[in-house]
Amino acid sequence: QVQLVESGGGLVQPGGSLRLSCEVSGNMLSVFTMGWYRQTPGQQREFLALITNKGTINYAESVEGRFTISRDNAKKQLYLQMNSLKPEDTAVYYCSLLQNFDTYWGQGTQVTVS
Repeated sequence: QVQLVESGGGLVQPGGSLRLSCEVSGNMLSVFTMGWYRQTPGQQREFLALITNKGTINYAESVEGRFTISRDNAKKQLYLQMNSLKPEDTAVYYCSLLQNFDTYWGQGTQVTVS
């Protein structure tokens, strides 16, 4: 069974930085896409960034240039470096893993910019 656990969220001042981590446990296939999303109350989950097993990366326009997605295959970890944070970045941040037509989600980590 695949499980994802996010960490690294917290309270940060505007203009500050945070680094989120997502640890994957269980069977991770060689072909996959991992991503970061966020959600605020009453809103749909918003795509932020993804990275494939081949290293292809895509960002949402709202975070491109401020956020950086990366992964460590050996440690089965996904990261999101967030710089120049704004109050509107406040949300619960989720990591995801898509493999073999199944999508797995973590429980989320709260990021508050204030």
